[in-house]
Amino acid sequence: MTFEGHHAGGHRSERVAEEIRHEVTLLVAGELKDPRLAVPLIVTEVRLTPDMRTARVFVRLDGDEKERTSALAGLRAASKFVRHELVERLNLRRTPEVLFLLDESEEYGRHINDLLRKVKQPENR
Repeated sequence: MTFEGHHAGGHRSERVAEEIRHEVTLLVAGELKDPRLAVPLIVTEVRLTPDMRTARVFVRLDGDEKERTSALAGLRAASKFVRHELVERLNLRRTPEVLFLLDESEEYGRHINDLLRKVKQPENR
């Protein structure tokens, strides 16, 4: 496989991932009626495996731990419906399995910033 062929495949998977992110955002906003999904929810990123068989959909959820756990369970329960809708909307030869995961990058970033602040503080002598 040439570099160009590999590179072109990478662009295709990025484009498909972005289309999936857009469609899942629309589904969550309007068509998923599960009451567990009443919390504010943002689809932050979709990562496709190289073979495009699995789409990891990262979501940021507001609310307390119980609400977030419940909302994630609601999303996971809807994954087959979401996959079916993606088949209809995106006209892909093979639609990936949809896995919903919490996007914890914001919390991780906050943690790193807290650690950096602690390191920068002058020691009390």
